[in-house]
Amino acid sequence: MSDFTLTTLETIIAARAASDDEMSYTRKLLAKGVKVSAKKLGEEAVEAALAAVAGDKEEVAAEAADLLYHLLVVLKAREVSVDEVMTVLEGRTGRTGLEEKASRPKD
Repeated sequence: MSDFTLTTLETIIAARAASDDEMSYTRKLLAKGVKVSAKKLGEEAVEAALAAVAGDKEEVAAEAADLLYHLLVVLKAREVSVDEVMTVLEGRTGRTGLEEKASRPKD
């Protein structure tokens, strides 16, 4: 099993965001702003969902990788760490998903 984690990817994204590398896709994406990054995240989410429906395991994995990458870029753009997200998820594990959803404020 690889030692590559979401935290590893988060560190790479942070380094590339701070770099002056004109060839860095991460740097260019973040420079375009959160709106463009979020739009790309949405596109990748749709692609991952379509791959899941199509059922090809390798394509699902590839699209999920794209989705996770773009999610971490958006998190970076909004200065939200993977640890903060994991803390929220950890807090939700003490009850069922339906219980947790029911506890959320109504809009």
